[in-house]
Amino acid sequence: MTSIALGRGDVVVGIDTHKDEHVAVALDGLGGRLGELAITARPDGYAELLAWADELGAVSAFGVEGTGSYGSGLARFLRRHARKVIEVSRPPRKGERRMSGKSDAIDAEHAAREVLAGTATATPKLADGIVESIRLVKIARDSAVKARSQAMITLKATLVTAPDEMRCQLEPRSDFKLIAACAELDTGGDVADPTTAMRQVLASLAQRWLELHAEIKTHTRNLEDLTRRAAPDLVDAFGIGPDTAAEMLVTAGDNTDRIHSEAALAKLCGACPIPTGSGKTSGRHRLNRGGNRQANAALYRVVIVRMRWHPPTIAYVERRTAEGLTKKEIIRCLKRYVTREIYRLLPEPSSPAILASAA
Repeated sequence: MTSIALGRGDVVVGIDTHKDEHVAVALDGLGGRLGELAITARPDGYAELLAWADELGAVSAFGVEGTGSYGSGLARFLRRHARKVIEVSRPPRKGERRMSGKSDAIDAEHAAREVLAGTATATPKLADGIVESIRLVKIARDSAVKARSQAMITLKATLVTAPDEMRCQLEPRSDFKLIAACAELDTGGDVADPTTAMRQVLASLAQRWLELHAEIKTHTRNLEDLTRRAAPDLVDAFGIGPDTAAEMLVTAGDNTDRIHSEAALAKLCGACPIPTGSGKTSGRHRLNRGGNRQANAALYRVVIVRMRWHPPTIAYVERRTAEGLTKKEIIRCLKRYVTREIYRLLPEPSSPAILASAA
């Protein structure tokens, strides 16, 4: 990485973000520490930070930690004021932390030095368009799916301890018929009676499952509509569909131009090999366990579907198997190919759907 060519009068600001308070440290262009400031995580605090930084000199960039969480409001504020914002990863938790210690100011200075050294170069997601809507709908849907599964697991575990007659009547049913039968149980009577309490609990869990099921259907319809509006070609690709398309769109963000190549997208998704050669050993690679693991899992699902139903993929698997590759190795190769295809299908920042949502 190359460092930013700055002079003594230039300023780089690093910010350590938290829920209620942010801490900023400013460095000059040669790495000298200019000052430190703590602000509230509200618009008036952001304005105070901007005024403070401008008093120190010509601000080259702001390095912000957590631009997708606690720092999202600050990042939006700085972009509205035409300031350059760079996303900085959280500082290391082992070797460097033991040597330099831990405080908000130390973390903020770390962010500034990452920007100054050119190590931090990532452009934050804009989070102000249709992809942000997709992310929010997906959060609600995923949490509802987990809660629905938990309701079914709890109901079946509770049913194991039900009276024999009730258990024999309900347990053999399929999941949906079991839910329907439990929802219609008579809940009247004294709750001090274990049988009455059992009926009330089973009916309550069944009603919860039905409500979550209806909520999931609503979120699914919204997700299908949003993904088709944002990237219709991506949704129509073999084995992808709305759920995987949503995951990949959220990974890329509204400003897809921040991902400069398909190799960068593969790196972001953890679908690229990591070189491990050293000395006389060269050309060796290992599995990448980093990146966005949700996006990596989405790629895996696409590959598994294509290995079963997609004729070109089936032919590829047969050829690579004959060459001696294992199934795991073939899947890794296919995930890389799928990443390349998805990169070409991502919407351009100037696409009608993106422009309409940002307007």
